[in-house]
Amino acid sequence: MTPLTFTLRERPEVRLDLSVLTAERLAPYSRSEWLRLPLSTGGRPVVVGDIFDVAGTDVADIVFEAGDSRLDLIGAGMATGRMRVAGNAGWRVGRQMRGGTLLIDGSAGLQAGSGMTGGRLEISGDAGDSLGGPMAGEVMGMAGGLLIVRGRAGRWAGEKMRRGIIAVLGGCGDQPGLAMIAGTIVVTGEVGAMPGYLMKRGSLLFDRRPAALSPTFVDCGRVEIAFSTVFDRYLMGEGITATPLLGRAPQRFGGDNAVLGKGEILFSEDA
Repeated sequence: MTPLTFTLRERPEVRLDLSVLTAERLAPYSRSEWLRLPLSTGGRPVVVGDIFDVAGTDVADIVFEAGDSRLDLIGAGMATGRMRVAGNAGWRVGRQMRGGTLLIDGSAGLQAGSGMTGGRLEISGDAGDSLGGPMAGEVMGMAGGLLIVRGRAGRWAGEKMRRGIIAVLGGCGDQPGLAMIAGTIVVTGEVGAMPGYLMKRGSLLFDRRPAALSPTFVDCGRVEIAFSTVFDRYLMGEGITATPLLGRAPQRFGGDNAVLGKGEILFSEDA
């Protein structure tokens, strides 16, 4: 079977909700029914056939040709299969993703991977604020899976993160790991102010000393731990980094002691 391909005819006038276009939600319908599926908007009703040309049949391998920053919730709730966006994506890509692989060839908007519990989400470009973070009223953000951003992320990456791994390879804005509950965040490049602010548990792993650490973190000195070597091997094995991030004896800060204080910031002093 050939990949199910949605080719954008022109830039939409309003933001569109593409959460209906996943393998699980498309499988019960025929091709003609796919074209009539609604894409929620705040204006006039819009259906798939109004926006996309559709080709191919394999719902387990979905391609969006010519992405756009107004295409929101791509891959939301997906549990299986593979999805690729040939270009940029809008808000909350991979929202509540449970499995499968979602690849964004461009950049993504705010809250990519929000509520994610499994699978692999990879963004080739940049990501907006609150990467993996919760929507308003939710008590936790990302709770599993692997989220990779090859470019830069905005503020509050990993906000209220509960579990899983976030890797940002082009630096990030202020307060990565804000109110983090657990999990692991990796950042290479410049890190904004106050990383780990109000984090309870979890690990923030950097390739250099952050410029502005919170005074409620305690300097624990250099520590020789097996975790750093094992995790370096994992990162290289997954193709996330090409060289070790931490080395054998990274610098460790413990905190945030303004709250539970069982989190940690590890970084290489050799960069």
